[in-house]
Amino acid sequence: MGNTVLLATLPVTTEIGPPAGPVSSAGREPRKSSVIPENLPPVADIARVVRTVLVADVVESVRLMQADEAGTVQRWRAFVDHVLHKLLPGHDGRLVKSLGDGLMLEFPQVSTAVAIAFAMQEAVAHVNSGVPPELRIHLRIGLHVSPLVVDEHDIYGHGVNLAARLTTLAGPGEIVVSADVRDQITPALDADIEDLGECYLKHLQHPVRAFRVGAPGEQPVIEFGNLEGDLKPTIAVIPFSARSADPNHDVLGQILAEEIISVLSQSPDLHVVSRLSTTAFCGRNASLDTLNTHLHANYVLSGSYHIVGDRVTLKTELADARSSQVAWSKSLKGSVKGVVEGKDSLTAHLVEEICTAMTLNELQRAQGHALPTLESYTLLLGGIALMHRLSPRAFVRARAMLQALIDRSPRVATPYAWLAKWHVLRVQQGWSEDPADDARIALDCTRRALDNDPTCSLALAVEGFAQANLLKRLDTAESRYELALSVNPNDSLAWLLLGTLHAFRGEGKQAVRDTRHALKLSPLDPLRYFYDSLAATAALSAQQYPRAIELAKRSLRLNCTHTSTLRALAISQWHYGAFDDARATVQQLLRLDPGFTISKYSERSPANGFPTWKPWSEALNAAGVPN
Repeated sequence: MGNTVLLATLPVTTEIGPPAGPVSSAGREPRKSSVIPENLPPVADIARVVRTVLVADVVESVRLMQADEAGTVQRWRAFVDHVLHKLLPGHDGRLVKSLGDGLMLEFPQVSTAVAIAFAMQEAVAHVNSGVPPELRIHLRIGLHVSPLVVDEHDIYGHGVNLAARLTTLAGPGEIVVSADVRDQITPALDADIEDLGECYLKHLQHPVRAFRVGAPGEQPVIEFGNLEGDLKPTIAVIPFSARSADPNHDVLGQILAEEIISVLSQSPDLHVVSRLSTTAFCGRNASLDTLNTHLHANYVLSGSYHIVGDRVTLKTELADARSSQVAWSKSLKGSVKGVVEGKDSLTAHLVEEICTAMTLNELQRAQGHALPTLESYTLLLGGIALMHRLSPRAFVRARAMLQALIDRSPRVATPYAWLAKWHVLRVQQGWSEDPADDARIALDCTRRALDNDPTCSLALAVEGFAQANLLKRLDTAESRYELALSVNPNDSLAWLLLGTLHAFRGEGKQAVRDTRHALKLSPLDPLRYFYDSLAATAALSAQQYPRAIELAKRSLRLNCTHTSTLRALAISQWHYGAFDDARATVQQLLRLDPGFTISKYSERSPANGFPTWKPWSEALNAAGVPN
């Protein structure tokens, strides 16, 4: 069960009997309690019966109570009353426990329990009718069947715990069952079934085979396939209209749209509507609602342009189709000939600003809405952006967002991979109270990601990141990076991290080659500061100190709180002879990480044990980092 916030009224048992008389301290008799009955039968003598346990848990119950206590209590009581008086009678079901944020029921028959689970989700939907999305009650339900010890008050046994744990695999409104339940229901007749594979559950040593089930019907309730699509926003680029009577100018709007679509399509984090679909709306002045209806886009880029001689002035706006608000607008200038020949930087600047604007817009949505109301891609993009801000409050919020996404889509690999990176960054920033535990959790997250998708190059790269930066297992890390690149040769993060590994070893030339390749593959990456930071470490390893200083400063302009960047900058400045600058950088580093010392650097740095370690640590020490 989740955190109980609606407290059930429990009877208070009071001892009744004659008042105790004076008793000597040497011969005080123990008072008998009427709370605990005497002569309970041994557990071994209680008969075991096979029962199906259904556990229903309210999603984000604490937040609901804080937002609307009276309304939440009223809706929850109405739902429980419906279960007790409408669903259970005539189905041999029994309410075992009713807490403020969950129910536990038991049934003799599996099929009955599954049918009641479907009916409970329908009842919750009815209770939520007319309620704002952020205040709606959502249930996740888990079912397991096994031999249990049952008495008139409660049920006992491992099966009870397993049913409760299965709820953690269910998203809001979902039902997850064990393999034992699955074996006793018929696909299409009793339920629509999706195999989730072997799933890891908290406090259970071995993975459990689990299945998600939906109500049966002519159309499958469960959509099979890759859920990664839910994690990417969709953008439609409408060909720009010419503000000119000259028909020869019309073609430039098509060319610009084509170039922008081509560049945006290279991003692994976006869905881009094809040019063949968007061209149909050229010059129609269609409303956002119309565009969204036909193109199903979250963002729409449109605009107009004016040509004077060889110069073009482009006025564009990016609209959020969900809110009908303009998320970004800009006026840009360029060369007509350069655009036509693909040599003008207009398109590159435009795409860079579009990507930044979408990230910021999703970040604002993520901060201003309750987690259940956010689209999956908002949770992902917002979580990633907040995580890399590296401010303590944003960092905590990022973890909550990634965990909410995992709770919503526990079979998708990507959120687990980013949560693993979150734990690595927590150690690197000096915020971890237990680095060993963060390392364990990070590797557990990557393992779960790869269980969901063995070909997830992001998970493989982040696992290498954890192995190198937390456990200093550079050989293991290298094998994970190479495997990630064998799956996806264009994975820029894998190239970046592989280059950093070479930097730690003192293999500077290879480090620079790999990090440059990473920057080439992702020139407009939203996490550009991270790329520049690790590229600075590669340049430092190659003793290219001016280049390292340039990259580190460029990174710090985008994020001045990344302690790893400050360390690389201070070392580079010291070796370049800019001693005062190095000392100033170390002071900034110590303000962010007051407990940082050379001994802690020795514990953290993967470079320890390689030729780079001594000159790097000596430079930091000379610049003011205490031993």
